This record gives sequence, C-alpha cells and structure tokens, in this order.
Amino acid sequence: MKHFLPRSALLLAASVLMSGCATHRDGRVVNTRQPGPAVGTAAGSAAGAVAGNVAGAVVGAGEGFVGASASAFHGERRVVRSWRTETTSDGRVIQVPVEIEVDEHGRPIERATDAGPGQARRGPR
Repeated sequence: MKHFLPRSALLLAASVLMSGCATHRDGRVVNTRQPGPAVGTAAGSAAGAVAGNVAGAVVGAGEGFVGASASAFHGERRVVRSWRTETTSDGRVIQVPVEIEVDEHGRPIERATDAGPGQARRGPR
C-alpha cells in the first residue's frame, strides 16, 4: 500500500505522455486518404451540420416565443400629438391637440370604442 501513490502517478504520467505520440498536424491518427476514414469524416461532418442546424432552429424558436410573450407585458405607450385648427362659435381660430396612440412601428392603433354604434371611423382623431 505504501507504493500505491508513486505507481499511480507513474502510470498517469506515462499515459499522458503516450497519448499524443502518433498525432499528425490535423489531429488525426489515421490516414485520411483511405476510404474508411474519408467516409467517416464526411458522415461526421454531415451529422454535425444537421445537428447544429436542428439546435439552432430550436434555440431560434425558443427566443422568438420568449420575445413574443414578453411583448404582451410591455406596457409602454407611444402617443403622437398633432394639432388641428378649429373655429369656435364666437369666431376665434384655435389650435386643438389631437393625440393618437401608435404601435412600435408608428401605425395608429384602432380602437372599437372610438366610433359609436352605426358610425364608421374616418381616420385618426
């Protein structure tokens, strides 16, 4: 039992030193010009490409789902203000602000409550 540690250390050092003795510059131990390794390399490359694309699709779908779910809870309001000229009953001309709520792309958000029953809405108010 007293020689266990030196022997295990010697075995570990020998295995580490011998593990890299037959490697080539490209990191392969076999001759890549033979048909077996060439077919194996091609099959491995194809399998890796397919697996990478599947993983990318899953991650992309997950991020899209998270982004769409998060946008429902985003409470930021965007309001565009424009000014409309009106004439009062006593003849004065005044500017009246008109605020239109828009989405993140600047398109007006239509509301069903803006138009009364039987009335068609004629654009932003």
